[in-house]
Amino acid sequence: MVSMASSPFFVSFIFPVLCLTVAAKKTYIVHMKHQDKPPFFETHHDWYSSSLQSLSATPSDQSLLYSYDAAFYGFAASLDPEQAEALSKSDSVLGVFEDTIYDLHTTRTPQFLGLDSEFGSWVGHNTQQLEQASRDVIIGVLDTGVWPESKSFDDSGLPEVPSKWRGECESAPDFNPKLCNKKLIGARSFSKGYRMASGGGGIYKKSKEIESPRDRDGHGTHTASTAAGSHVGNASLLGYASGTARGMATHARVAAYKVCWETGCFGSDILAGMDHAIQDGVDVLSMSLGGGSAPYYRDTIAIGTFTAMEKGIFVSCSAGNSGPTKASLANVAPWIMTVGAGTLDRDFPAYAVLGNKIRYNGVSLYSGRGMGGKPVGLVYSKDNSSSNLCLAGSLDPALVRRKVVLCDKGTNARVEKGAVVRDAGGIGMILANTPVSGEELVADSHLLPAVAVGRKVGDLIRQYARTDSNPTAALVFGGTVLDVKPSPVVAAFSSRGPNIVTPQILKPDVIGPGVNILAAWSEAIGPTGLAKDTRKTMFNIMSGTSMSCPHISGLAALIKAAHPEWSPSVIKSALMTTAYTRDNTNSSLRDATEGSLSNPWAHGAGHVDPQKALSPGLVYDISTEDYITFLCSLGYTIDHVKNIVKRPNITCSRKFNDPGELNYPSFSVLFGNKRVVRYTRELTNVGPARSTYKVTVNGPSTVAISVRPRALTFRAVGEKKRYTVAFVAKSWTSPMAKPEFGSIMWGNARNQVKSPVSFSWTSLSD
Repeated sequence: MVSMASSPFFVSFIFPVLCLTVAAKKTYIVHMKHQDKPPFFETHHDWYSSSLQSLSATPSDQSLLYSYDAAFYGFAASLDPEQAEALSKSDSVLGVFEDTIYDLHTTRTPQFLGLDSEFGSWVGHNTQQLEQASRDVIIGVLDTGVWPESKSFDDSGLPEVPSKWRGECESAPDFNPKLCNKKLIGARSFSKGYRMASGGGGIYKKSKEIESPRDRDGHGTHTASTAAGSHVGNASLLGYASGTARGMATHARVAAYKVCWETGCFGSDILAGMDHAIQDGVDVLSMSLGGGSAPYYRDTIAIGTFTAMEKGIFVSCSAGNSGPTKASLANVAPWIMTVGAGTLDRDFPAYAVLGNKIRYNGVSLYSGRGMGGKPVGLVYSKDNSSSNLCLAGSLDPALVRRKVVLCDKGTNARVEKGAVVRDAGGIGMILANTPVSGEELVADSHLLPAVAVGRKVGDLIRQYARTDSNPTAALVFGGTVLDVKPSPVVAAFSSRGPNIVTPQILKPDVIGPGVNILAAWSEAIGPTGLAKDTRKTMFNIMSGTSMSCPHISGLAALIKAAHPEWSPSVIKSALMTTAYTRDNTNSSLRDATEGSLSNPWAHGAGHVDPQKALSPGLVYDISTEDYITFLCSLGYTIDHVKNIVKRPNITCSRKFNDPGELNYPSFSVLFGNKRVVRYTRELTNVGPARSTYKVTVNGPSTVAISVRPRALTFRAVGEKKRYTVAFVAKSWTSPMAKPEFGSIMWGNARNQVKSPVSFSWTSLSD
């Protein structure tokens, strides 16, 4: 190897050896100019390693954590702040960013979505051909790993692994690669970022977690089986939701990438997982994790998924569980499918019967011995103390022994509250919502008899407990109930718009089933996830946008099987423009927070309808070049855009006047100091030739909407047509007006292609 000193290129890469007081090391992600690699380095990895060695008087092989080749051009390294600062001054470095930590967004679903048989009722398509095609689709799941022994990953009837697959199953002390099969075709783990953070000071320490793809949390097994689990009969959580469990795409293949550990999911590990998934040959990436909002050039997930999109990989990400707070979304890049959560038409009723003979409705997944019908004392503090939240150590055993405790929702985990009550000697719990969660009911498999109730009922029980001289309660459990109405309802926890990174892009995109979802589980942990929960179960019921995300990942796999030529943007458009916004009572979708009407900042285009998405009629396609034009319109520097796009010749010579000009399947109209906003969109015909569509607009009285032309005729399949829509704010509209919503729909007797529209008059971050 040629020495650094003999190369003129490395003049800019020679740094003074840092002899300062040693600062604590951290993980940094370094974005390099890929084309700058000197020819005498055989690989980029060699170049990165040599670059790091120049930073220290005592070079360490452990400094270089990852080299990235696909999702990102650069590396992750263990550096102190001075080294990171020195590195950032190199001409060959585009940026140096401190590692970010992301969080997890923690079988009735197929029937609810109309997928009783995978393709049986998908009219116009040969079932056998589609089933065969779906066997060639590979879903990569970035999560907490996988429990390979689960029956949900049984490979009976599947042919050999697709020849395009380049991945592998790792060997680990607790993971035999032979556990992989023709269903679970890949299993890798990425923990260097996590281990660097847990070790501290740049010194690797052995975590008690084994470096392995095995799932010891349960979350990853749940999401992977939701996306593509095989049929499993007699599945249930301790008797609840009994029936056949199955994923969305039962014949698709699964590859698990473990990037999340005890303390979270580190950006450097996520990037490594994406890097390998892209090179391994996945068709769909499913990521039920995220962080806060950040510019796209600082967002690890946005950067990695841009490359995935460019290579034809569909990316589905959870929207986050920070609802109903507005502007709380994660994963809002327009090349990502951002998925919110709704309810199913299945419930798990339970009841709190008070001493005043009033019975209140709630939900529960408690499966042990009940309390019997005899009421016992009900305890709730008369002041707003921490005991009302049932925090650890807050309950007086002398007051709660052999009684039911009323606990307020919030601060600590729901199941932890039950454990706190049990440990203090209580024999039951009523978990009451507060205004934050409103009327949303999420069922849990508590360690003691417990019933969750909404805010209104909770307030009535609180009042009774505080005013009755001898309050009592009995808890009764009702099992599983189907055909619940109304459904779906938008989950209160589902994160909300507006999109504060790029307000001109409406997010979330859609909602899918995300409340009380039954799927496979890790047998390394009990259903509550608590250390003291010694129960073992093959399936668990969980809620979160983590659960809705893999539903859409699996549906995208089915659509890709049916239409392998469709780009990720076309698949997204098909799912969005065919989504529905009316529930099973034919009323507008409602929000679980207070039972009020929902809107596109909560449900996006609506709830997915996979049957219609297979044949959407018209689609909004977006090319990689369009996305680059979009990025160039955001006021980013050229280097910032290169951070995302990973091309050396970006000039941003083409920009949109307004980022909202991107050919997106929805509209977010910001009036600000303008009264008129005008956008042109392009539709591509994927339905029959010689089709004519007419437009229908719906909007608030404060905005006039005009579309030209009002009809579009497509003579051929694949033909493209443009239309222009003008949104005009009425002159008397107050600049402090609340957001409003509407829609634009192109329809004929066969298809309705609908786009939601949001209208804002003030800054969306206000």
